[in-house]
Amino acid sequence: MPVAMITEREFMQFQRFIYDAAGITMANGKQALVSGRLAKRLAHYQLNSYGDYLRLLESRAQPAELQVAVDLLTTNETYFFREPKHFALLRDLAQDARDKNRTLRVWSAASSSGEEPYSIAMVLADVMGIDGAWEVLGTDISTRVLQRARSGHYPIERAAQMPQAYLKRFCLKGQGSEAGTLLIERGLRQRVQFQHLNLNAPLPRIGSFDVIFLRNVMIYFSLETKRQVVARLLAQLRPGGYFLIGHSETLNDINDSLAAVAPSIYRKP
Repeated sequence: MPVAMITEREFMQFQRFIYDAAGITMANGKQALVSGRLAKRLAHYQLNSYGDYLRLLESRAQPAELQVAVDLLTTNETYFFREPKHFALLRDLAQDARDKNRTLRVWSAASSSGEEPYSIAMVLADVMGIDGAWEVLGTDISTRVLQRARSGHYPIERAAQMPQAYLKRFCLKGQGSEAGTLLIERGLRQRVQFQHLNLNAPLPRIGSFDVIFLRNVMIYFSLETKRQVVARLLAQLRPGGYFLIGHSETLNDINDSLAAVAPSIYRKP
């Protein structure tokens, strides 16, 4: 069956679909991305058009397919130790928590395939000990990337910015058929919890946190969605806690309750 072309109307319908499902604003001109990522689903159901696939989703005849579509349309690539200044701050906070005998809880709120929460865990394990008083929660709307995150198995090039000492201490190097990959060491893997969560919906009971990472995801949200998501997350941040966003993002016009410490680093009064 030849690959169907996506029409302008169908593309606009998928823009609405992903906004309703995940609060994500898909930019115009992304027709190739949508058709490329969903073409196999059309083939799977032997459908002739993207409109037919959208009708399948809306009919709820295949409830699990909704999550498949969200997974395919929201997945983005990441890597270990992105934006090093955030991990330098985290190291300082971990040392302070260790010195004061306090537990440190960190939430990676858009954890994708797990590189961010494992980077966080490496810093905490290094400073506070692998069995120390720290917790890391990674959440994402995509069940597919969470599955990959739990496996802790990555292409080695994702670790280009990882400190060499951490690479040796916390990662196993792939051999033979696994050459060119790394596996997060089991002890560290077991210290990171992953959970399916939609930031655009009421949050489950996950407790309060000392640090929340919400990096490189707000670019996909409308202004109103950004305001709602940030307010929702800040309710889970302890007074004095830190809120970290992507270096190309800002909270201007989104939230004025936080004190700016440095670009992309905010603190809750």
